[in-house]
Amino acid sequence: MPPENFVRAGVADVSAIMPAWRAQATIGRALASIAAQTILPREAIVVDDGSDDGTAKAAEACGPRLAAAGIALKVVRQPHLGPGAARNRAIVESSGAWLAFLDADDEWLPAKIERSLAVAAESGADILSHNYLTVDGGRETPADCARHCPPGADPFTAQLLRGFIATITVMARRDLVLRGGGFDSSLRSGQDYDLWLALLALPGTGFRVFPEALARYHITADSVSSRVGLRREAALAILARHWRCLRGRTRAPLGTAFLRVLIIHAQAAAMHTRRSEFRAAAGAAFRIPMSLLMTLASPPPQVRPNYLIQP
Repeated sequence: MPPENFVRAGVADVSAIMPAWRAQATIGRALASIAAQTILPREAIVVDDGSDDGTAKAAEACGPRLAAAGIALKVVRQPHLGPGAARNRAIVESSGAWLAFLDADDEWLPAKIERSLAVAAESGADILSHNYLTVDGGRETPADCARHCPPGADPFTAQLLRGFIATITVMARRDLVLRGGGFDSSLRSGQDYDLWLALLALPGTGFRVFPEALARYHITADSVSSRVGLRREAALAILARHWRCLRGRTRAPLGTAFLRVLIIHAQAAAMHTRRSEFRAAAGAAFRIPMSLLMTLASPPPQVRPNYLIQP
């Protein structure tokens, strides 16, 4: 579908999806980056996930600026249920043919939507992602996501192994996300990693990652969880859900699942080492055999539920 079929007067049939929690200081910057797009989304849906600061009011204050650009802003408040539930609510409230995801403490570069639409038109992809810039203390570092899924590679296998799809870079067809059932808010980590795997596993899903840095991810005190064990267990639970989909995609599905177990524990060990927790880092290696056995012995998953929250 060429871009002109869903772009009118510089406004695209795209909904910007933004969960927000305690983001009073940064949400204005995030929304300003939406208003600065060279091709604008039709709407921005902000879900204030039970913030106890002025997040919702700060978002609402940006309404006139977005309206002047031709973007409808909707701010929804809900109890604190986590980012997955907030994204689900925003998806339900949205109306665009495409969904583009942005967190309230990050920002898009101006050509993000325009380039994503162009790549979608060229490739026929239903879900797209791209590279981004990590900002830490004023220093920008490129994050090369595209290298993990070169042309010809299977995107499901690449995502399962490396989790290379950054949510703030994703644009996906709304009907595909609805078909996938949205984010599993019961997962305490990796809700986005899980959903992108579920979408890539759906028959006929077209995917493209392109090597342009079109978003900024801002490192904050809350950006990286210190709960290493929680992240490890969530990653293993997601692997147990999805590893069977490797069959038919790779010659060695069991070997690929084992490699993912090694990566999960290596990442945990690295995080422990950075915190000088050397005994815990060494202990990560001893968990590998049991983790692999539990993953492979896990029962086949049921049909994926619909996690989307109705208003």
